Amino acid sequence: MNINFREAKQIITKSNIPGVDYVINPYTGCQHGCIYCYAEFMIRFTGHKGDKWGQFLDIKQFDTNRIKPQKYDDKTILLSSVTDPYIPLELKYENTQKILESLVGTTAEITVLTKSKFVVRDIDLFKKFENIEVGISISTLSENLWRVIERGASKPTERLDAIKKIHEAGLYTYIFISPFFPEITNYKKIIEKTQEYTDYYMFENLNFRPHNVPRILKIIEEHFPKSFSTYKKLRNDRSLWDIIEKDIELYCEEKKLSYSIEFHHGGFSKS
Repeated sequence: MNINFREAKQIITKSNIPGVDYVINPYTGCQHGCIYCYAEFMIRFTGHKGDKWGQFLDIKQFDTNRIKPQKYDDKTILLSSVTDPYIPLELKYENTQKILESLVGTTAEITVLTKSKFVVRDIDLFKKFENIEVGISISTLSENLWRVIERGASKPTERLDAIKKIHEAGLYTYIFISPFFPEITNYKKIIEKTQEYTDYYMFENLNFRPHNVPRILKIIEEHFPKSFSTYKKLRNDRSLWDIIEKDIELYCEEKKLSYSIEFHHGGFSKS
């Protein structure tokens, strides 16, 4: 892992994500290096041309005393959008923890999203916020698939154990079933396993981008050959997402779950 330290002009930045006012990305790059990650585009804008996603990390340096919690009252903040806030090196550098400590007292709606078991470290810190939700993203319960697509992230079972502990601590929890791999992601099994300790579910489609297309198709062809024709077809015909979305809606309504489906633009999408 190539590690650098870089001064950041801002650590809490305005967001272009619908429904999110600000995002916090404590690091540039990500140790998880998931093969499908859309955030790999950050290589072009951060002086890492030629570097491989998942093999570099910039530790952002910023005076957290400049953070004024009241500035973000009644706003929404997402942590994080193009990195994971609880990568293993967070345990050493503590950028995420320091930023959250500086925000204590705000009434902002804070959303934490991670693939990491290390999120449990900050349970006591989360409790200091009056409006916070903590979630994990997951697309499979299979360790075989996990090893192929996101081996740098925590195991699926470790993520579920983490979110269960957070829920048992009295915090609002959600599960982000993302990215959704058609014919592969068994979302019903994920829900059945987690319903007792999950308040809310979100669903996001797999996004095909120029940098990840070859990797994803290679994985599908090697490990799920029967689905390969479906994935090739999806690049030109996105109607399958409508079918999947309807199936999710019917299931969630039947189970009386709180949920949202974020099948949006980019790559495999319906618009």
